[in-house]
Amino acid sequence: MGAPGGGGAPQGGPASILPTLITFGLVFLIFYFLIIRPQNKKQKETKAMLASLGKGDRVVTIGGIRGVIQSLKEDAVVLKVDNNTSLEFSKTAISNVLEKKASSKKKKFEEKAIEAEADDETESDDE
Repeated sequence: MGAPGGGGAPQGGPASILPTLITFGLVFLIFYFLIIRPQNKKQKETKAMLASLGKGDRVVTIGGIRGVIQSLKEDAVVLKVDNNTSLEFSKTAISNVLEKKASSKKKKFEEKAIEAEADDETESDDE
């Protein structure tokens, strides 16, 4: 008689590997959509924020220090934190921009747009 427990050894073939591969694929997709993709998006937003820094912007550092950008260098930012106090930080230490200083050109453009809207409203009221 043969070995106890029945016939021959179970056959392992491509059919038994398929569920394992599908499981690993699903785990990878879950990791991608829940971890990798949001992290890449946040990294791009941070890079864009650092690239758009300008003199006069109010910012917060990763240490919680708030200040106004006094000058920008290649990889550093000088913040004015008090009347006579300036601190130099690495650009990557900036965590958030509280308030962007509008450039004079941008302010003039916004004022013209507001005036144009007001003119349009008065013309439509006259009719």
